[in-house]
Amino acid sequence: MNLFDSSALLCFLQGGFGADRVEEVLVGEPAVCSAANWSETAQKVLRLDGDWPSSRALLLSYQLTVEPVTREDAEAAAALWRRNSGLSLADRICLATGRRLAAVVWTADRAWGESDLVRQIR
Repeated sequence: MNLFDSSALLCFLQGGFGADRVEEVLVGEPAVCSAANWSETAQKVLRLDGDWPSSRALLLSYQLTVEPVTREDAEAAAALWRRNSGLSLADRICLATGRRLAAVVWTADRAWGESDLVRQIR
């Protein structure tokens, strides 16, 4: 299973470098996005005066599903907090959700690095 953070989804929606990699993964195996990252994606599209209904329809056309944030995700995200780590709450929820689902987490945020769990789109 693949899980996308908002930076990867925004890159795809904006046609940025790495958008083709996101689409390749979206077409492949089942993909999810945490509800927190879905909200962050919508907020950033709307902030840029974008057309969220069209962006939402495009993402959902790939069978991307939105995964609820559980209490366990919230607590695991809290445990991931470190001063000056550069990880926002949405970032930590994405990582926690990825662990719970045993999913590969896709991001455009270089601060996350790369591991068995985290893959960079660029």
